[in-house]
Amino acid sequence: MDVVQLKTLIHVAELGSLSKAADRLHIAQPALSRQIRLLEKELGVFLFERHGRGMVITDVGREVLEHATRVMFELEAIRNSVAEGRRTFRGMVVMGMTPTVAEIMTVPLVNEIKKAHPELSIRVLSAFSGHLLDWLQRGELELAVSYDPEPLRSLRIKPIMIENLMYVSADKEHPLNLDVPVPFAELGKVELVLPSPRHGLRGIVEACAREAGVELKTSVEADSFGAMIDLVRNGFGATVLPLAPIYSLVNAGHLSAAPLVDPTPARKLVMAHSADRPVSPAARFVGETFRNIAAYLVARDVWIGHMI
Repeated sequence: MDVVQLKTLIHVAELGSLSKAADRLHIAQPALSRQIRLLEKELGVFLFERHGRGMVITDVGREVLEHATRVMFELEAIRNSVAEGRRTFRGMVVMGMTPTVAEIMTVPLVNEIKKAHPELSIRVLSAFSGHLLDWLQRGELELAVSYDPEPLRSLRIKPIMIENLMYVSADKEHPLNLDVPVPFAELGKVELVLPSPRHGLRGIVEACAREAGVELKTSVEADSFGAMIDLVRNGFGATVLPLAPIYSLVNAGHLSAAPLVDPTPARKLVMAHSADRPVSPAARFVGETFRNIAAYLVARDVWIGHMI
């Protein structure tokens, strides 16, 4: 039994398919199949039931999976303890963020990293949460900041904050006020610019609309943060967004924003990294720096919400 076999077990169990696990891990399918067979032979049990639609983990396989997950966690703890004494970082950290988070955090994060470790470089990739987690599992990212993904054994997920979403408008005649909350039901009276249904933010807004008993009127759909802002500023409707990425526009008077209540739309921001690949000390430093900056912005009401 070795770490490679345990890693294979985790990914095959999660995906229910050797071919999908092979694609994710960049390993030939026969090699993965052999790892599973060797593990089953050593343990003397079948860990999966094979059928035409894939592989389904058995009851005893689930017990082994629990142990495998703990083993990978302990390996990560060993790496962390060894890395604590290191003080100078160099090289490249590749990090993923969702578009609104990248808008908020890229400049202050890079600024803090360069001040502390001038020889450390960072590459920031921006995409939807689903893409980020896929890249993370494929080893194309070291860490990713995402919105509340489903629990996966192949990932370590740490909560950062609960982010409140705001009512945002460019209407100069009826400006919104950050100190005056607006009932969510009021959104049923205006045209809205929202992302498409595949976007997590759209699901949150529609769930709140059902709770408030209103039907939303979407004038334009746009999955690009920049496009949404341009559409709002050009009079195509209001929108729902976090305050932080538009804070400067609100201060300049180009947009206005107000909290939403009854209900308040919110989402959980988390940091994720692979459970079965080592996370470099530099990447852990980047993650800690991200969290510290987020806490600073929350404390000053630039990023509305609360830390977890």
